[in-house]
Amino acid sequence: MTGLIFLGIRGRIEQKSPIRIGTAYFGNNPFLNQLGLNPNFTLIRSYLDSKKEENKSISLIDNDLAISNIQSYLNITQINTDYPLVRKVDYDTIAEPKYNVILIIMESMSAAKMSRHGNPDNLTPFLDSISNCGYYFENAFTNGIHTRNGVFSTLFSFPAIFRQHPMKESSMQRYNGIYSTLLDKGYSTIYFTTHDGQFDNVEGFLKANGCQRVISKADYPSNMIKTTLGVPDDYMFEFSIPILNQLNGKNQPFFATFLTASDHGPYYIPDYFAPKSSETKKQIVEYADFSLRRFIQMAKSEAWFDNTIFVFIADHGSPMDNLYEMSIAYHHTPLLFYAPDIITDHKIYDKPASQMDVFPSIMGLLQLSYYNNTLGIDLFRETRKYALINANDKFGVIDKNWFLIGDISNNRKLYRYGEKDRQDYANELKSTASEMDLYARSFLQGYQHVKNNNMQFYDFDKP
Repeated sequence: MTGLIFLGIRGRIEQKSPIRIGTAYFGNNPFLNQLGLNPNFTLIRSYLDSKKEENKSISLIDNDLAISNIQSYLNITQINTDYPLVRKVDYDTIAEPKYNVILIIMESMSAAKMSRHGNPDNLTPFLDSISNCGYYFENAFTNGIHTRNGVFSTLFSFPAIFRQHPMKESSMQRYNGIYSTLLDKGYSTIYFTTHDGQFDNVEGFLKANGCQRVISKADYPSNMIKTTLGVPDDYMFEFSIPILNQLNGKNQPFFATFLTASDHGPYYIPDYFAPKSSETKKQIVEYADFSLRRFIQMAKSEAWFDNTIFVFIADHGSPMDNLYEMSIAYHHTPLLFYAPDIITDHKIYDKPASQMDVFPSIMGLLQLSYYNNTLGIDLFRETRKYALINANDKFGVIDKNWFLIGDISNNRKLYRYGEKDRQDYANELKSTASEMDLYARSFLQGYQHVKNNNMQFYDFDKP
């Protein structure tokens, strides 16, 4: 009886997640989704969420100053006072046909695991090889250190704020992210994950924000589920092929996101894969790379491959270094735009790039005019002076040479990380430290202000 009572309270039997707001979401209509919510549940959930320390709003600098700085950083000249981040992005020509886009968010794939970034173990031969066959960003950084940060920042182009979890909030806010934007442009939209779709409330949040379908643990054969993380990566990719073929048969382009999970404990390596390394943590990186290779090999046999842009980025890296109070390897990520028949002028970029820039950069490659109501930029047409990173209690600002670490208490340190110099230059180079510190505080506070005032979503089709 006690077990039944506990199960009733928890609401679900899935190990990774109890009942969430998103569990009630079954479609893309916000009003209909809300009808499935019990008012007592939402009231209690809202109260409990408001009491959590991590959900408290930050106050780093004045809101108006933060917004003004962001508008200057992002070159926003036509100011909409109700939506201070919005800018209309127009292109002279529209690419025809509209390309499909497949975005692969790779679990824990730090750039430090790749040979091209100095790893001596040849763990990622496939990712290394294709990084020379497209547009590759050498100095790209993830916004946070959790998968939820990676999914949110990549798809919605806003930063992580310490321990806040925007996808899990009871209010289930809407955003002008890549899903809703491409859905409005006539794309089919889908998200693939290996495990429970309700973990971190991802499924409900995405369905509230333009994702038509989520493929998760419940969709796979039970005999293929190997751990609490669900199915192996390569099986998720294999399972997706007929689904992508169906989407391609609709005579409209599709946008698909994949979230891999293999490089996260509990580790599972299928019997049919033979790694070269003897250490489990290296073997799993080899397997993750093998899964990517297998997916691209399968995709090459399909009719839609030649018309598809593949984007590779990590949800976050791995703390493989301990030089500084924040691990750079925990944030330094591969960022690759790969499409052999579309991107033929291969380029390597060394300017700072952020996870927040993936969405606007995809729109730039597609040449589709849209409203950008985010903190991301098109990396192919704009330049970001610094990349912003964030941990649970610290923030970092980074360019090709300097790395500033700050916190809510106004502590800050400045390092010449390119030379692995551990000397703190914050007092010696006060102007540089202050500039980088203000950049971080402006973006974090600006997003907090926009979110608190529901400025992060606007239906631009309304009169």
